Amino acid sequence: MSSPKGAVSENGPLEQKKQGVKERKISQRIRNMVSGYLFISPFYLLFAVFGIFPILFSFYLAFFRWDGLTEMEFVGLNNFNIIFNDPLFWKSLYNTIVIGLMGTAPQLIAALILAFALNSVLVKYKGLFRLAVFLPYVTSIVAVAIVFSVIFSNQESGLVNSFLGLFGIDPITWTRSEWGAKFAISAMIFWRWLGYNTIIYLAGMQSIPNDLYEAAKIDGASLRQQLWYVTIPMLKPFIIFTVFTGTIGALQVFAEPHIFQGRAGREEGITVVLYLYRDAFVSNFFGTASATAIVLFFIIIIFSVINMYFANRIGQSKKVGTGK
Repeated sequence: MSSPKGAVSENGPLEQKKQGVKERKISQRIRNMVSGYLFISPFYLLFAVFGIFPILFSFYLAFFRWDGLTEMEFVGLNNFNIIFNDPLFWKSLYNTIVIGLMGTAPQLIAALILAFALNSVLVKYKGLFRLAVFLPYVTSIVAVAIVFSVIFSNQESGLVNSFLGLFGIDPITWTRSEWGAKFAISAMIFWRWLGYNTIIYLAGMQSIPNDLYEAAKIDGASLRQQLWYVTIPMLKPFIIFTVFTGTIGALQVFAEPHIFQGRAGREEGITVVLYLYRDAFVSNFFGTASATAIVLFFIIIIFSVINMYFANRIGQSKKVGTGK
């Protein structure tokens, strides 16, 4: 029989071996982690340089007066005071909200109805229709704005003006008309993003079990009732997503009015981002432009929270016998 002391001495090398294996596993795990981070580092480096740094620099620049060449001058909150006392800023904010509502709200409703129709068994050649609906989204936004500039031409021979002339309506100067410019820009937004939201809703509808529709048909539900009581509640996550992205996109409208009305934009269709662009790259007032960007940032947060609150209430019905 071996002594306890001998047993300890025999187990010593075994414990050391286990410890060595454990250390090698830890070092291998660290190497795998480091190599993984190295593989994804190019994206984060580019995002830091072209994403995070401009955002942080904009917050810093909002408190300075700077034309891009001379030395920065600290002015505190003066840049915010300038834009809040500028009637054109409030005009651009009003235009942005109105154009966003006109171009986004009807678009989401139309996309939901169109997706419901494309998901119906009554529609043939679904692939062709889906491709046709999605094509406007992949079309260059500059090309879209140029085409719509021709459609909504101020000339009497313009496509829309020619159509209105058939009913005895005088030609409309779309780029200089208060509501004409808003309608034209909203039409561009509607046409371009309708297909994108339709495909999102269509993907959501295809994940809804057919048993729910069959049960609704057995209960005598019409197509409208199936859409309202089955489709919309089941599409709630997709609706929240499109409302969220649509709100952000509507408050960041730039290319459409920029091309439709010219480089500096006109008051009838100027948006907040176009106002920001004009301050920064036309007037070289980078301080007020950065202040405008910060204000727009908080406006987007506020509108996104409000829209998500109402979108979250979709599908919630009042319980019988309660006041909730």
